[in-house]
Amino acid sequence: MRTFALILVAVLVVGAASAAPALAQDSPKPIQLALFAPVQIVPEDQSIRGLRLSLLYGSNVDMTGLDIGLVCRNTGNVKGLQWGVVGLTNGNFSGWQDNWVNVVDGKMTGFQSGVYNGDGSAEGFLFGLVNVTDTMSGFQLGLFNMAKELDGLQIGIVNVAKNASGHPVLPIVNWVF
Repeated sequence: MRTFALILVAVLVVGAASAAPALAQDSPKPIQLALFAPVQIVPEDQSIRGLRLSLLYGSNVDMTGLDIGLVCRNTGNVKGLQWGVVGLTNGNFSGWQDNWVNVVDGKMTGFQSGVYNGDGSAEGFLFGLVNVTDTMSGFQLGLFNMAKELDGLQIGIVNVAKNASGHPVLPIVNWVF
């Protein structure tokens, strides 16, 4: 009888523990520690609001707060400070992205600093050796700057603003206002 009671308690505890994450899956978690995805505390399909440390490679949906790691990947949106080697965001980024390589598929709003900055669209300040965006509203400072549509200023060795009438490629400085 005692063995039956222990088995019953174990089944109830395991059942309750497996049901609890399903109920709380939509709420962001306050901390993430990742060795590499999927070897991380919080699953990839959940969001983080707080601190994420990615030792090799961490991936989550949305991230709000401080994101530090070798490779920081988000399939959703990011708000805050991202610092590391490679930052990849499939959604929008708002804040400061400071990696060697920064890539935002959506809209980057704020400041990007790195060797390479690549965005779908950007609003703010891009500082890097290579800055490439589809649309740029603000300031690009680097050796090579390129925007299909520029509303702002580019300073660098080679500056490309494809929508600039009369001067789409200029050395040192380019602008469209």
